[in-house]
Amino acid sequence: MMSKQESMAVECVLMAGRIMIEAGADMTRVDDTLHRIAYNAEIKNPKIFETTTAITMSVPQSHQAQVEPIKRRAINLEKVAQVNDASRAFAEGRVDLEAFWCRLLEIDQDQTDFKFGIKLLAAMLVSGTLLIMYGKAWQDFVPTLVVSGVSFSIYTAIRLNSKLHFVSEFCAAMAMAFLASLFVRIGFGSNVDSIIIGAVMPLVPGVPITNSFRDLLAGHILSGLARGAEAFLTAGAIGLGIAMVLRFM
Repeated sequence: MMSKQESMAVECVLMAGRIMIEAGADMTRVDDTLHRIAYNAEIKNPKIFETTTAITMSVPQSHQAQVEPIKRRAINLEKVAQVNDASRAFAEGRVDLEAFWCRLLEIDQDQTDFKFGIKLLAAMLVSGTLLIMYGKAWQDFVPTLVVSGVSFSIYTAIRLNSKLHFVSEFCAAMAMAFLASLFVRIGFGSNVDSIIIGAVMPLVPGVPITNSFRDLLAGHILSGLARGAEAFLTAGAIGLGIAMVLRFM
């Protein structure tokens, strides 16, 4: 049987790991944080195994193990930073284990996020500025902003209302290619490829690709391959959506 201290420590480790993975942290950071929590909670030789879909932890002295499933994944690096700060405060003795658990609960329940309008504006500006950075014509700047705004709105709406993965990227890519082709045909833009290249940037899975390489180089082969496959399928859904529209327009 686990003692109360060990039980709470395991709960803290599993909750901290779940929050970090759901928020898009790489496995090296997750592994370091979880072991730091366990060691400072006086658990000797903790056995912790993390993947993108679950975390397993056992306490050798009690011969028991627990599993925490990971049911969703997004990008919220602020939560990753908050868990890191809380774990370091616990390691330095500024908070006890119970206070640390309460802080993790607050972070987990915090649904604060940027408003959709701010995300939409950021997506449009990223698309437009990258279009110019790639040396494309200023004539396509405004069409790219419009196409990016519409496609990002469709992506967000489907992602919030559907549990099917990759459908949001596929539908957004189709809308992007259709609008880009339409704008060029009516003379609102000059080059379909330029508009699509700029507008697709907010949908590119940059963080999963980066984390995949970081995990592979750090020796987390399973997580690295899983994240790489997820990024590959996302890119494939975007490419397929664009290709299907351009094939018939």
